[in-house]
Amino acid sequence: MPIFRHGPPHIPTTTRYLAPGTGVRAHRHLVHQVVYAGRGVLSVTTDAGSWVAPATRAIWVPAGTPHEHRAYGETALHTVGVPVDRDPLGLARPAVLAVGPLLRELIIAYSSPGPKETPEARRMLAVVLDQLRHAPAQPLHLPTARDPRLAALCAILDDDPADPRSLAALGAAVGASARTLARLFRAEMGMTFPQWRTQLRLHHALVLLAGDASVTSVAQECGWSSTSAFIDVFRRAFGHTPGARRAATGSDVPRRFTPDPTDG
Repeated sequence: MPIFRHGPPHIPTTTRYLAPGTGVRAHRHLVHQVVYAGRGVLSVTTDAGSWVAPATRAIWVPAGTPHEHRAYGETALHTVGVPVDRDPLGLARPAVLAVGPLLRELIIAYSSPGPKETPEARRMLAVVLDQLRHAPAQPLHLPTARDPRLAALCAILDDDPADPRSLAALGAAVGASARTLARLFRAEMGMTFPQWRTQLRLHHALVLLAGDASVTSVAQECGWSSTSAFIDVFRRAFGHTPGARRAATGSDVPRRFTPDPTDG
């Protein structure tokens, strides 16, 4: 992806409001960054894949990582810059992190307008970093396929996540055996085909829910056998039911959603 240096070289801590379907073009920072949607759903995409997070999750972006943002639904984007010498996680690539009530409020407060060099702000950042050290990483990543046959299969299911075909049937469509594709999923994606398909369906579900689709319609459109099966998988992945997502998306955030000047 083409890279755009994002803003001045100081630590990128800010709050901005993104309209549905807008985002921030490819860029990178000289520091680590915590990316959090206090309202809406946000994705971060790099050459290695995509990470998506609702308001109960944040995305960690290591310093120097080219990435772009995309908003689904009216999104309040909070970002916290972390100096490279104060890295609390030691991760080499982006990751989705669980966000509890305390960390959520700290991120929102620290990313609000105001000086970041005051004693109070420095203490707040110290607590943010302490909370991040204990924030468990979540397996919510869709890696980018390298092998053209695997990429073709991924494109088929990305276009229609409800496609019920088996790995063997999909293999026939892309010119590879089920055994070859199973090996490629483990080697390139770091997960099995069923695990990857669940991740894909969860990504699509978050996007559809951000657009106010009903839980039942999302379950059907994403390929779950029943609404209850979808609710169970969603709860285990995100810590709350899809029907309760509005309570977890920060409805108290001001509704000032305008395109960002760096939207792509």
